[in-house]
Amino acid sequence: MDKNEILKYLNDSKIFFLATAEGDVPHVRGIFLHKADEKGITFTTAKFRDLYKQLKANPKVELCFSQEKSSIRVRGKVVELDDDIDLKKEIVAARPFMKPWIDAKGFAPMAVFRVVDCVATTWSFDKTLEPKTFVPLS
Repeated sequence: MDKNEILKYLNDSKIFFLATAEGDVPHVRGIFLHKADEKGITFTTAKFRDLYKQLKANPKVELCFSQEKSSIRVRGKVVELDDDIDLKKEIVAARPFMKPWIDAKGFAPMAVFRVVDCVATTWSFDKTLEPKTFVPLS
């Protein structure tokens, strides 16, 4: 797969699994994707969550996007886009379930991250014996 095919696959997936580490303890959880493009992979969390603390302490992450018989793993590092209120509004508009929370608490507890320096590797059942290849995304 080339870069554009990978970005399409990521955006079509909608949800990914994010791996972080806290000390020597790994943590994995499902996350809603906001978007994946040449700038990186954008998602949100709340500043009071353990995930936020883990990302601030160690910005190196791996993401796994999966569909029926294939997956794409992406590694990179996160940067916080905390001052981009327009991006926060765009995310909330795309996720109506967040609106009551934002109406009650405002945007201050919302953290937006972008995974940058992304490198992807693909896997599928039909190519499971082939060596890994790595594709830079950002």
